[in-house]
Amino acid sequence: MNGAQILWEALRREGVEVVFGYPGGAIMPAYDALLESPIRHVLVRHEQGAAHMADGYARVSGKVGVAIATSGPGATNLVTGIATAMLDSVPLVCITGQVAGKLLGSDAFQEIDITGVTLPITKHNYLVTRADDIARTIREAFYLARSGRPGPVLVDITKDAQQATAVPVWSDAPVRMRGYRPEHRAELDDIARAVELIDHAKRPVILAGHGIVKAEAGAQLRQLVDRTGIPVASTLLGLGGFPATDPLSLGMMGMHGEAWVNHAIQEADLLIALGMRFDDRVTGKLETYAVNARKIHCELDPAEINKNVRVDVALVGDVRETLQALLPLVARRDRGSWLARIAEFKGDASVRDIQTMPHDGRLFAAHVMHDLWRITEGRALVVTDVGQHQMWEAQYYKHDHPRKLVTSGGLGTMGFALPAAIGAKLASPDDEVWVIAGDGGFQMTACELATIAQEGIKLHIAIINNGYLGMVRQWQQFFYDRRYSATPLRSPDFVKLAEAHELTGLRVTTRDDLATAVAFARAAEGTVVIDFRVEQEDSVYPMVPAGAALHDMIRRPTPLIETAQDE
Repeated sequence: MNGAQILWEALRREGVEVVFGYPGGAIMPAYDALLESPIRHVLVRHEQGAAHMADGYARVSGKVGVAIATSGPGATNLVTGIATAMLDSVPLVCITGQVAGKLLGSDAFQEIDITGVTLPITKHNYLVTRADDIARTIREAFYLARSGRPGPVLVDITKDAQQATAVPVWSDAPVRMRGYRPEHRAELDDIARAVELIDHAKRPVILAGHGIVKAEAGAQLRQLVDRTGIPVASTLLGLGGFPATDPLSLGMMGMHGEAWVNHAIQEADLLIALGMRFDDRVTGKLETYAVNARKIHCELDPAEINKNVRVDVALVGDVRETLQALLPLVARRDRGSWLARIAEFKGDASVRDIQTMPHDGRLFAAHVMHDLWRITEGRALVVTDVGQHQMWEAQYYKHDHPRKLVTSGGLGTMGFALPAAIGAKLASPDDEVWVIAGDGGFQMTACELATIAQEGIKLHIAIINNGYLGMVRQWQQFFYDRRYSATPLRSPDFVKLAEAHELTGLRVTTRDDLATAVAFARAAEGTVVIDFRVEQEDSVYPMVPAGAALHDMIRRPTPLIETAQDE
């Protein structure tokens, strides 16, 4: 076999069914060999889209996503998608072509040191110059990507290695890599200390992060909550790890989290952090973060322990295994008085809990999110871009199931939603998939509408069109005296843009037309793009200003838009 044939066979042996990519000179031998492989290839319109599609596929399927590109600009176009996956701990293997080995270091046409470029944003990367090394390297790459704390791995293969022949050596033995020990288990003494803190806490809060979803630990978390009566706050990426409609679900925490959640965290005497990393968007000013609370941190990656927040007990290990160890040891407790205190924080902010929201004829982004949740009965798989609409979706669409929200958290990548939704749909073809994107982020990767059309993929695309780069405009409103520099945004006619790709486009300007448009999109055979023209200068509330204490929130002015959203 030549190296290119070995590559595809190695991917097949790893269970790969679909890859996302774009051909070019240095990867051309691999694309020639692709014609003999059963693996499906999705031709993207930009390599960044390939990385995001592989990312969406991985998040929904729980498998390793695969992106492929040529050398030089093809490889560098993957960088944003690789960084997105790295910060959100998503398992990817990105395969790039490279110039022939004898040309390395000569600044040959389309040569770039992509392993050097991606070193800070990958778990590991490889430069392969021999066909004999391809099978072993691919196997190691998949092991690294999926084991321990998942993440992206890059494999750069020279063109002559793809063309050379070799006799591959296949092995089913477990991969062993010197110095790499991804598995950890919480110490029994630490578990005992955690149990003591939990049993004696009067005002505890569980902080559920992305790790709950990735470890499939939702059932164990539910048992812990049922046994201890401790309420659960979620990070953005943790939404769906614990049912949002459960009475003990508080909602999202942090910069744009629920006000009562942030107040509860600040008054807590114990925080139980499960599979989350105390990101700055969660904690606010560290010096004032939950100063009266003892802290238990259950985390797979030892590097995250005490990195941002000092903790009293560290439980280093898989969160599901750790919860299973805790469950038989913690005492049953009634924490009614603490829940009553949290209810006081919440007050009458109950608009998100009712079946209908009042409106005065205008269309707000909150209407779109709430009505989509109501119409889909919360069962849709939602893929969001980054910005105001992302926060409104987190506030108004109640996620009861894991892997039903796909969004860019750590890197905050605009342009993520459309390509990631393509990957998500291929990972779960029976799911109803909604793309929710702003008019700014959508235009960054709108070229992937052509991919949707060519591949015959059915998505529902909701563009929250307010004519601004909304989140930046909000910051300019609050902190720069409404000096809207470079945020007013002219967009194309999204309806005509959809039609240009032989897709269907609709425009909605009032809430009264929303349900009809959504029903049409759900019943249509192909992808439908809906241009929701929402209020332009609406803002996300509450908001913790950067560097402020978690409880020091900007609240919604009343009665400015009180019919659309609460605080």
